Amino acid sequence: MIQISRRAGWPRKSGIAVVSLRKVKSLSLAFTILGLLLGTLLIGWFGAARIGETLMAVGWRGLMLVCAWQMAMFVVLGAAWATIVPGRQLAIRCFVWGRMVRDAGGNCLPFSRLGGFALGVRAIVLAGLGWAAATATTILDTTNEFLAQILFMAVALAILLAYVPNWPLATPLAIALVAALVAGVSFVALQRRTGDALFGRLLDQISRRFFRNDTERLIVVQRELSRAARNSGRLLRAIGLHLTGWIATGVAGWIGFHLVGVPIGLLPALAIEGLLHGVLALSFLVPGALGVQEAAYIGLAAIFGVPAEAALSVSLLRRARDLALGIPILLCWQFVELRRLRGRRSDAPGLP
Repeated sequence: MIQISRRAGWPRKSGIAVVSLRKVKSLSLAFTILGLLLGTLLIGWFGAARIGETLMAVGWRGLMLVCAWQMAMFVVLGAAWATIVPGRQLAIRCFVWGRMVRDAGGNCLPFSRLGGFALGVRAIVLAGLGWAAATATTILDTTNEFLAQILFMAVALAILLAYVPNWPLATPLAIALVAALVAGVSFVALQRRTGDALFGRLLDQISRRFFRNDTERLIVVQRELSRAARNSGRLLRAIGLHLTGWIATGVAGWIGFHLVGVPIGLLPALAIEGLLHGVLALSFLVPGALGVQEAAYIGLAAIFGVPAEAALSVSLLRRARDLALGIPILLCWQFVELRRLRGRRSDAPGLP
């Protein structure tokens, strides 16, 4: 059992937390503006007309193809989430829906990806999973996806080095990947130890800085984390499913390049997508990775001789896919919330 200290005189609301949240919001807003400016400059510099012509050539059939591929990926990612839920009583489709809401919120709404995670938790709670299990398994699912991403990035780096043996960023990137893998594995291992004193001190600090002395809720989440992380077989299966999802992401990039008229090979496309998502992971404070995604696509695709306007077209095609799927998903989620709210009002006593 984790022992959490209960010091008298804790403030009801930490001033540090308020300042931190304000800083995050201010940074997100600033990064959004800079990202929009950067994206606009890149499109203008490399020719908005040519990029527009390329996207028009893709047409609605091409957009439907990339959307259908993304829907298939949602099934794989939802199955990875469902795999780690102990005593799961919900159908896999519920976790697929939760993952769809998570990604739609992170891609379409004007805040960082953290907001998407909150929406995903909310969606799966409405489907019938307890809030503690939903929160804990979301944390663990994100960690599993992170570990699979590191493996995918390692494959991408190996492919890139096969084409460009003397790439100057290879060594620092390899060191960063090893450090990230050690950190991710250590985090999962920490979750398996319910009574770990280090995690107890960490919960103590989180409760003091960001919550209203509500250590009980944090302890419940930690118990669910430990329970979900104990089954090594489930964790490995979930990581395998996430790795499949990452490879499918690379295939989606390959499809995108072919749709815009660039006959790139599958291996270079996997390398571009793997390293691209490493860049996007570092820009988590930038809503929708505005500007960052476009710049990364141009830089990475140029290594394999892909013209900048083609790389920009693939990036914009990806954004069109995210909006074409994300907006209907969020509208459906809002409909579910409104229907639930109306149901609660009609069940309340004294209401007509």
